Amino acid sequence: MRIAVGKLVLTLAALASGASIGREGPTVQIGASIMHFLRRFTRFSVADIDRGLILAGGAAGVAAAFNTPLAGIVFAIEELSRSFEERTSGTIYTAVIVAGVTSVALVGNYTYFGSTRASLADPRMWVVVPVCGLLGGLAGGLFSRCMLALRRGLPRRLGALRAAAPVRFAFVCGLVVALVGWASSGATFGTGYGEARAIVQQEVVPTNSFALMKALATLVSYVTGIPGGIFAPSLAIGAGLGVDAAQLFPGAPLGAIILLGMVSYFAGVVQAPITAFVIVSEMTDNHTMMVPLMAASVIAHATSRLVCPEGVYHALARNFLAPHPSRRSQETGS
Repeated sequence: MRIAVGKLVLTLAALASGASIGREGPTVQIGASIMHFLRRFTRFSVADIDRGLILAGGAAGVAAAFNTPLAGIVFAIEELSRSFEERTSGTIYTAVIVAGVTSVALVGNYTYFGSTRASLADPRMWVVVPVCGLLGGLAGGLFSRCMLALRRGLPRRLGALRAAAPVRFAFVCGLVVALVGWASSGATFGTGYGEARAIVQQEVVPTNSFALMKALATLVSYVTGIPGGIFAPSLAIGAGLGVDAAQLFPGAPLGAIILLGMVSYFAGVVQAPITAFVIVSEMTDNHTMMVPLMAASVIAHATSRLVCPEGVYHALARNFLAPHPSRRSQETGS
């Protein structure tokens, strides 16, 4: 519970300060921590705890953060567990349903990015699908590679500054995030939800540099070590990337390319293609784009793996466990 409370407080403080982070990453860990804490009131085996309660808590976190229950289930199966066992499905479904009901009771039933009826009605416009998949997968893979490189170690002077003066290092990072936000007229501050929603609804057209500046602000926010997710910022970056890609196809529907940019970049970053098109479909209440989104997501996933062979979450988890051999041996049962 200390992890859950600490993540909650620090995430709220980070968002209030304008850091370019998402709320879903900490929400997943908060949900998993709470479910892990509740195990003491029941009698479960170690396997049930690992595959049931923790997975269910993580799935509930995604479902509650975005009001996307199906995406929560798919994320737990595809990314958190990489496998599916029948004995854990009931626990995951129950946790997602309870989280969904609670979320609706607190904030009402809503679609995260609103509703859009964008489509590729003309078959000739399907040429944008592989292009968006390639661009989004390449950009997402590069972003993941940068995250992993920063996790392994900073350049010599920056690494020395963080080790010797962590407060001053955090101040410098905050200053960089502030400068990027100032240069973007505040568009890069926070989760990027408002900007992404406005782009999806075609209420605003971002500058050509929005996607790049948002990615930079997210990387700098990440390197400080504050808790934060990459779901929401990645969707905002993908929306901006979609607007940039639309310039290559003047006759294609802008709304459809924006959705393709979102799903492609998101799939490139997290390397979970099914989760990518399911969550974008649920967030936009758009089912007519399901097949194009699926195709772009698969292409982006394959492209991303050429740049970053391992998924970012699994690489970060392995790096986190590397300095803790005793913890790793306990979890593997060895």
